[in-house]
Amino acid sequence: MATEEVQKHSVHTLVFRSLKRTHDMFLSDQGNTPEKDKKSDKVRAAVKVHDEYGPVKEAAARESQAKQRLVAGGGDGNAVNQAGEGADSNRIDSVFPINEGVRGDSSSRALVAVNIGQQQMLVPKKAQTMPKPHWHPPWKLYRVISGHIGWVRCLAVEPGNEWFCSGAGDRVIKIWDLASGTLKLTLTGHVSTVRGVAVSARQPYLFSCGEDKMVKCWDLEQNKTIRHYHGHLSACYALALHPTIDILTTCGRDGTVRIWDVRTKACVHTLTGHTNTVADVKCQAPEPQVISGSHDCTVRLWDLAMGRTRVTLTNHKKSVRAVAIHPVQYSFASGSPDNIKQWKFPDGNFMQNLSGHNSIVNSLACNSDGVLVSAADNGSMYFWDWRTGYNFQRIQAAVQPGSIHSEAGIFTLQFDQSGSRLITGETDKTIKIYKEDETATEETHPINWRPDIYRKKKY
Repeated sequence: MATEEVQKHSVHTLVFRSLKRTHDMFLSDQGNTPEKDKKSDKVRAAVKVHDEYGPVKEAAARESQAKQRLVAGGGDGNAVNQAGEGADSNRIDSVFPINEGVRGDSSSRALVAVNIGQQQMLVPKKAQTMPKPHWHPPWKLYRVISGHIGWVRCLAVEPGNEWFCSGAGDRVIKIWDLASGTLKLTLTGHVSTVRGVAVSARQPYLFSCGEDKMVKCWDLEQNKTIRHYHGHLSACYALALHPTIDILTTCGRDGTVRIWDVRTKACVHTLTGHTNTVADVKCQAPEPQVISGSHDCTVRLWDLAMGRTRVTLTNHKKSVRAVAIHPVQYSFASGSPDNIKQWKFPDGNFMQNLSGHNSIVNSLACNSDGVLVSAADNGSMYFWDWRTGYNFQRIQAAVQPGSIHSEAGIFTLQFDQSGSRLITGETDKTIKIYKEDETATEETHPINWRPDIYRKKKY
């Protein structure tokens, strides 16, 4: 007797058939909702009543017991309200009686305790209003510096605040005098776009990185390269120096953040975890010492000693291209096309959204006066009050004569050490310097603000 061959099906077909059988099984019962459990409904209603009106009911019960004790002891039931101002206050106190125990109970979120004379009552809590923003003078353009023949991609100000350096698509690093805007020095050595520069406050060194995968250390006394840091597998997009330790942090298109020993050139840590290009990295002395933003839409706070992620912030919906640490407060901001978000260290607790800059945010900068600036691909700059998230000024960068309108993008922002000058690097190959308008006052440039009900902080 010949055995019949079993027809072979692909896994996809078998899974599909199984799904169809399951679907047919439950199709007839699809519109029927589960039966209501009366006991569960009763419990739910009781919990809700207790949560909302529990303190009021408890206070009323205590009031009733006190009156009964007074009546039983031969006193007058109205003696509880002796301190009242008359019939009206007696009526208020009898509707919402309250005592010390209720005042300390925070379980009722809708009601708050208020003193009226010597009486106390519960009243509905007022909606929280947005605090009034601090007034900041508007910023204005006062200098345009031309010299690069490529997009200006990165900037760094020297700790002494006498000069600053810029890196561009023309593969050179230029050093400029901050006061006069004149060119002091040009450093050549990179073979592709320079994407990051940083000046050391501890040694006479300048560090740079670029799309050629090179990370270089320049000796500013000899004006030449003295060290190379090899390890990145693809373009290097940003770098940051640690303020108290001799280490350098770099990040790039290979999705890693690398920690280098400045003196020995050794790669101390390779911080892995991001699943896409790491666009920006920042360092600070307190924990977490390294913060990175990536095109995988996450911000990571790193444990430098252990060499691993401390916190991953997944709130952004789009690429995070910029991160800025507040110079005074223990907090930072991250910029993305969906929102600019503020976070609190050390655990990355969400503070608030700064909404409105609807473009690709390339860079963020913050000064000690609480002015946060965001710069975007379309040449727009938004100025924000850090505390309230109020947008007090918007500037559209003017392109250099001869440039097309599409060359209005801003790639990088940097405040000088005093926080009174803002330097931008742009796609029209210029460096622009902004300063506060000294003639502006609160009368000439009032805050266009009204105390709206505080908007809920959306994650």
